[in-house]
Amino acid sequence: MERCSWVKLDEPIYVKYHDEEWGVPVYDDRKLFEMLCLEGAQAGLSWLTILKRREGYLAAFDQFDAEKIVQYDEEKLEALRNDERIIRNRLKIKSVVTNAESFMAIQKQYGSFSNYIWSFVDGNPMINSWESFGQVPVTTEISDRMSKQLKKDGFKFVGSTICYSYMQAVGMVNDHTANCHCYKR
Repeated sequence: MERCSWVKLDEPIYVKYHDEEWGVPVYDDRKLFEMLCLEGAQAGLSWLTILKRREGYLAAFDQFDAEKIVQYDEEKLEALRNDERIIRNRLKIKSVVTNAESFMAIQKQYGSFSNYIWSFVDGNPMINSWESFGQVPVTTEISDRMSKQLKKDGFKFVGSTICYSYMQAVGMVNDHTANCHCYKR
């Protein structure tokens, strides 16, 4: 079975993520928020590092329940900074709280975060036809626009590269290479 060349076959968690999640359209607000926060946590690190800590993130951040996260006080933030299950970067931890506030404001304004985020691709996944992973861009005009708007709306750790990676992760774009068994899914 062929897969995208970036998949580390000796890492079952990576194979499972590629085969079952990456590029599959997500419309659930909580899941979209989780992935945005995890993509931000990845900044400067490998995705495998975050995948291995994902369960820790889910536990530490109340399953990415934005309503709970916006209530975090300094004591909770200090506990998170000492939590070895997650990346203990002060700015990345604080960004989850800031992003929860912005996320809830977007839900109120647009009816759902899904409506808002999927509007960047007119509600439909973009399907690319790359022959090799070397052809896949790290940013696009859409990720540039998304990044700019997310920042304007108060989100943190949402640069264009993070936004494009997010688009791939939540299926807004299908960047599986044409030879990958997941491409036609």
